[in-house]
Amino acid sequence: MCGIVGAVAERNVVEILLEGLKRLEYRGYDSAGVALLSPNGDFSRVRRTGKVQALADAITSENGVGSTGIAHTRWATHGGVTENNAHPHTSSDRIAVVHNGIIENFGELRTELRDKGYTISTDTDTETIAHTVHSLLDTNDTLLAAVQEAVTKFSGAYGTVIMDREDPSRVIVARSGSPLVIGLGVGENFIASDQMALLPVTRRFIFLEEGDVAEITRRGVNIFDVDGHPVVRDIVESTVEHDAGDKAGYRHYMLKEIYEQPTVVRNALAGRVSLEGLTPDIFGENAETLLRDVKHVQIIACGTSYHAGMTARYWLEQYANVSCNVEIASEFRYRKSVVHPNSLLVTISQSGETADTLAALRLAQELGYMSSLTICNVAGSSLVRESDMAFMTKAGAEIGVASTKAFTTQLGAFLMLTLALGQHNGMSDEARDDILNGLQSLPSKLEETLSLAAEIEDLAEEFADKHHSLFLGRGEQYPIAMEGALKLKEISYIHAEAYASGELKHGPLALIDDEMPVIVVAPNNELLEKLKSNVEEVRARGGIMYVFADKDTAFESDETMRVINVPQCAESVAPIIYTIPLQLLSYYVALIKGTDVDQPRNLAKSVTVE
Repeated sequence: MCGIVGAVAERNVVEILLEGLKRLEYRGYDSAGVALLSPNGDFSRVRRTGKVQALADAITSENGVGSTGIAHTRWATHGGVTENNAHPHTSSDRIAVVHNGIIENFGELRTELRDKGYTISTDTDTETIAHTVHSLLDTNDTLLAAVQEAVTKFSGAYGTVIMDREDPSRVIVARSGSPLVIGLGVGENFIASDQMALLPVTRRFIFLEEGDVAEITRRGVNIFDVDGHPVVRDIVESTVEHDAGDKAGYRHYMLKEIYEQPTVVRNALAGRVSLEGLTPDIFGENAETLLRDVKHVQIIACGTSYHAGMTARYWLEQYANVSCNVEIASEFRYRKSVVHPNSLLVTISQSGETADTLAALRLAQELGYMSSLTICNVAGSSLVRESDMAFMTKAGAEIGVASTKAFTTQLGAFLMLTLALGQHNGMSDEARDDILNGLQSLPSKLEETLSLAAEIEDLAEEFADKHHSLFLGRGEQYPIAMEGALKLKEISYIHAEAYASGELKHGPLALIDDEMPVIVVAPNNELLEKLKSNVEEVRARGGIMYVFADKDTAFESDETMRVINVPQCAESVAPIIYTIPLQLLSYYVALIKGTDVDQPRNLAKSVTVE
């Protein structure tokens, strides 16, 4: 989850490192630091708690000079948010290290290092990397060889960059679990945990594979696989477009990304679906062959992506006539599961680097799933490279930690998958037409729904002094209620729970009073009458309700109920449409609460640790 940037050049790299950190700050913003080496071996290190700007303000012309450097913005795992715990970490004033991930056996390593005479001066697991590498320089001729031996001693996940004060001409990088990408320049080369950090200086990238160790100098890159053998990795020309400083006039990235949803959904659909049906092979080469025999779908994901998978289960079983299981990745990978015949494994991840989801994919491949598909937003990510098929959501860079546009494009992808599987499993013409019509109208319906923003902003005032809330939904709207609760928790810090509406009287009703808002998702479908009964149960106990409903549902506002009429839409796309008001509600409540909308406390983007 942390951001890493490194550079080996002839020019001063401090501004490159700082700009890279700013672009990656959404991956961790507890603290930030930079270590620099000049060609003559002069070493400087500056670290600060808080945002990257605090680090930039602290760097002066005296300590901000170096042609080789590493930098880091932290999301704390081991040890509190202090300057002493901030990266880069050092050993004996010689080795400097930045690290993303978790060294699980750091306790054992600490004991060994203390026995060798090393002083442990931080609370972090990362410090053990620095000391371990330093200790191995005694028995290895080069920094590269020392790092190659060191990584055999680490358990856990790491993307790490290591620099030696006595050799400013190179950095060594190692990847296990946490992603690293090399950026290729002219007479200079770079390293980062995400290509976004390096777009101002290069468009040519090498994505390191699992277990790779690489030596990076100004003029060359040497990569070695997990067995220490030299390997050549493909050079990829990036087409990503992103300006990390551009909010396009919006107050926050999250708001910008909410309003981008009609456009990105349109992009996700373009060239893939029409009223006649799906374009062949939109899920990759040979996808038609791989999908033809699928009778069961196993969906694996975390967080918001898990809610997309839960929604997809309703669609796949109702429309495509294939059975479906959905499981949280961290649960799936640590239990024994049964592989159904003709089963497709589907992973979902905005970043394509979510540690638990990636580990679940690798486990599933060992278990013998027929094929694997990932729904992902980042080309070249680990999930994309390691899956049999990949569907790119084309949402563009999502900077707000609370996922919005990535989620709606994931749902769009699942509707297309429903169509693709349904054509081989007896999907009715009525269902097919409903989905196709719904997808074609979706961008304009999303634009129409965004016009509710002012009305929702007014409602948010009533949440200013609330500490708890309850979200209710039925059918495929139940996962949408869960997503709405998650958004409110993430950015406003209001405790929010979501339940299937029918579960209300099985416990949650005990919590209802006039201090606990109840948010109800109520599209006009066959479950509406049941949902109305649930609403009345809340009303009878003094609860205040916020109902998002189709205008034909006959809900009317009164002293205990606030009704927001959502545009009519095809039943198949209703979950996507109803996501928008819940995103807006969480955003405006967070504004009133005064929280950091884009960078909420304790959270970060791209969870690359378990």
